[in-house]
Formats: sequence, C-alpha cells, structure tokens
Amino acid sequence: MAGPTTAQRGEAERADTPARPPHIGPEGRRLTGRMRLILAAVGAVLIAAAVVWLLYGSSWLRLERVTTTGTDVLTRSEVEAAAAAPLGSPLVSVDTDAIADRLRRKLPRIDSVDVVRSWPHGVSLEVTERKPVLLVAKGEKFIEVDAKGVRFATVDEAPPHVPMLEMKPDRSASLRRFGGDRLLREAVRVAGDLPGKVAGETRTVRVTSYDSAVLELTRGRTVMWGSSEEGPAKARVLTALMKASPKAGHFDVSAPTAPAVSKS
Repeated sequence: MAGPTTAQRGEAERADTPARPPHIGPEGRRLTGRMRLILAAVGAVLIAAAVVWLLYGSSWLRLERVTTTGTDVLTRSEVEAAAAAPLGSPLVSVDTDAIADRLRRKLPRIDSVDVVRSWPHGVSLEVTERKPVLLVAKGEKFIEVDAKGVRFATVDEAPPHVPMLEMKPDRSASLRRFGGDRLLREAVRVAGDLPGKVAGETRTVRVTSYDSAVLELTRGRTVMWGSSEEGPAKARVLTALMKASPKAGHFDVSAPTAPAVSKS
C-alpha cells in the first residue's frame, strides 16, 4: 500500500502546528495601552463615587447614638444634651472639635473631653471632670476651685473632704505686690501639695499673705505651712511629724529643714 504523498505530509504538518496570534503593530499596542488607562480611570472614578455615596448618601454610616463615660457629678443625659450631636447626620461629617468646644463652654465642670467617632453609627464622649481642691463661701453656697485655680461651679452643699479657703490678707506689701488672685493661686498650690490623709482632714486653708498659709485640721490641730514653695518637701516632713507625734496639736513646716511640733 502506497504511503502518503509529499503534499499530504505537508498538510498534516501544518495541521499539527499551532496557529500564531495575529501580529499587533506599535499603533495597536498604543491603542491597547490607552484603553487600559481609560478603563482604570473609569474604575477609580466609580470606586470613589461609591465611597462618597457610602459615607455621605447612604443610611448605613449615620450617627444614631451617643455614649458618655467618665462622669461623676455630671449626668450622662446632661452631657449628651449639651453636646447636641447631630443625630441622623453622616458620621464622617460630624464635627468632633465643635462638640468638644460646646461641652467645655456649656459645662465648666468638664476639664477635658475626647469626642471619638465609633463606627459605624456612634460617637463616644470621654469626659474628665474638674475636681475641687478648695471651696470659697458665697453666701449660703460654695464655689468649687480646682487645682488650676479655676472657679468652675457653685453648689448648694459643700462636697466632703474639701477644705474651705479663708482669705484674710493683711495690708502688707505682699498684698499690694501679688493681689488677691495671686494669693488664691498660692492657696490652690498649698492644697494641691497636701498629703492625701492630711487633705481629707483639713477643714480650712487660711491665707493672710504670700508666705503665710495656715491649715486648720480636725481635732483642733493646726499646721503652719508658710508659702507654697517646697510643697512636696513640706508634705513629706508633715507626714513624718504626724506619724512620730500623733497627739501633737501644732505642726510648723514653713521651713521644712527645721520643722517644729508642739502640743498646742
């Protein structure tokens, strides 16, 4: 039987050879590159539009709740009312700085506040309240003064374990030089440096001049503190004296390197 002819063998070889892709010239490659760029740009625009719609136009990421932490005297309801957060607004558009400013302005008891977005639907208010270190009598009410010397609230009842400030400045050069506000700041510094146990037992901080602060404690005890300078050293010395002489009635730490103790 005769084998395949030369023509037949050539056709078989061509059938076994894979077809070559069509040749694309430089112009075709440029067109393909432009098309890819156009498609990428269109895709980016669509994605950006979707993100903008999600953040601002959809109902998925809107402010629905406000939570408050850190309150002590203030209530959560009064803090949230003063915050006036725009419920129903897109969460991304909520002005957290404006809320914080509004809270500090409306509620002076707030020392600091962090307003934080809580995705996807909330805002949290992390409040730090001012703590009184002194009280100033105002008629039958009391003005609370914090460790920065800020008079931040007037209350009907004196909070427990906060000493009264008694300002009776003498007509000295100290008063003319420093004035009442400076003496108040000195009294605040004294109160802020008191040891915890002593602060809780102090009834009155009496200031007559820049360098003359006297503490009136429970059980009729007194402490001559002097000026606000060297406050931490005076606190350490006073703690040691009270431990060594628990029945003493008068302590003098105005010069902490030469303290004195007496029974009355």
